[in-house]
Amino acid sequence: MNLPLRVFAAMVLATMVLVSAPAKAQDGKKKGFITVATIGASPLTVSGDTKPQKVVDRVIAHWRNQFSRVLPDRPDLIVVPEVCDRPRGLSPEAQDQYFITRGTQVQEFFATVARENHCYIVYSAKRAMDDGTWRNSSMMLDRQGNVAGIYDKNHPTIGEIDKGILCGNKAPIVECDFGRVAMAICFDLNFDELRQQYVEAQPDLILFSSMYHGGMMQQYWAYSCRCHFVGAIAGRATPSQIRNPLGIVVASNTNYFDHAVARINLDCALVHLDENWGRLSAMKAKYGPKVKITDPGELGSVLIASEHDTISIDAMIAEFELERLDDYMARSLSHRMKPAITESVKTKP
Repeated sequence: MNLPLRVFAAMVLATMVLVSAPAKAQDGKKKGFITVATIGASPLTVSGDTKPQKVVDRVIAHWRNQFSRVLPDRPDLIVVPEVCDRPRGLSPEAQDQYFITRGTQVQEFFATVARENHCYIVYSAKRAMDDGTWRNSSMMLDRQGNVAGIYDKNHPTIGEIDKGILCGNKAPIVECDFGRVAMAICFDLNFDELRQQYVEAQPDLILFSSMYHGGMMQQYWAYSCRCHFVGAIAGRATPSQIRNPLGIVVASNTNYFDHAVARINLDCALVHLDENWGRLSAMKAKYGPKVKITDPGELGSVLIASEHDTISIDAMIAEFELERLDDYMARSLSHRMKPAITESVKTKP
């Protein structure tokens, strides 16, 4: 079959383009930008003589109002404070009756919001178990309103335990369509055992529902776990913040608004500047605005993030042979263990 010269040339050119196209770009990206909302609303206050079902109705109305403030931003994920549906103003006996009446009604409302708005929502609440015991839990509801994962508070306070809350003993990672998520609740932030589990698990996000802020521990958890950190703290007076893996606050509520929304890039990694200076410069020279390098100063580590449509930060790291922060630290420790590197221990005569 004789093909016209122009047609043949076009076919050859198309073949050359396909062959020369970089495989990294064809692979696409698994992670990227997501929109995250944190709501730091204060607990609802009710009169002590309010009937249990009326309290449930008011709690649902309260959260319908709170969600209406962030849903216009079309978030992929919404995080709320610890025991978000526990109202103030009830006696212990009335509160117990409320929880019995509540059952799963508030959870079902949250699930409806998640399904209708195609977003994930963390529902943090006191949760009844089949055996009659209770947990302080954060439940991840997916975009269809289904339960994607549950975290039970590993470290309840002494007061919680004395009131019947049992301690969780697992640190699950929830697989979401945008990345891998870990959760922690309030007092958990003080305990290194849980943090170390997340260091090893390498989540993309830690979601922290709480009644207290945690201060510098938020930054420490974000940086040591190499991931974004979203805190939802009850009460506008205490910041509910979204942090990047450097621990830097990228969004926060204010004295005027008890919520914050941010678009964050999960396609990122931490690298140390040592031995990476030239490689970082070469990467920036090639990709320009498609790669972002964030230097917090004084730390020696930087956050690199790909804003390229098809090339991930992992591909860029491989292309320029960048050394990740954890790999550099591991190599430093290994190098230290070489013979004759460390001074010998001398015993006293």
